[in-house]
Amino acid sequence: MWPFGRRKSVEPSHASSTYSAPTEDSLGRRGEHLARQFLRRTRFKILATNYRCPAGEADLIVLDVSTRKTAGAETIVFVEVKTRQDPLNVAPESAVNAAKRQQLRKVARYYLTTRDTQGFATRFDIIAILIPPGQEPQIKHIKNAFAMRGE
Repeated sequence: MWPFGRRKSVEPSHASSTYSAPTEDSLGRRGEHLARQFLRRTRFKILATNYRCPAGEADLIVLDVSTRKTAGAETIVFVEVKTRQDPLNVAPESAVNAAKRQQLRKVARYYLTTRDTQGFATRFDIIAILIPPGQEPQIKHIKNAFAMRGE
């Protein structure tokens, strides 16, 4: 039985003839859009975007079928996307602090207990994106960034 519902989502348009500094919200939306494109290109299946539940929110929930060969099971991956413009301030992935990791674990527990996910492995990844003005985005995928149990 396929336990993963899929919601249709509309991708935001980011085309513009002139550059203006994006707001934090639009920068985050653009980062999430780039993360989805990146994950699709690398053969992940998008299960949920901006998944919300009583425990909180997950940017992306994806299925990594490539782990079937190595781990013996497909992997449900909870992905936190962090996007920044200025690489000198702080690395995007450093914004996934202990509180954010704990909140994402709670979301994962809720998601996993409300669906038939027996037989699937679980993992937490971070997609860190730098979008310097006038340059191509740089995407870093940090697999298995943290564990289900607290540090």
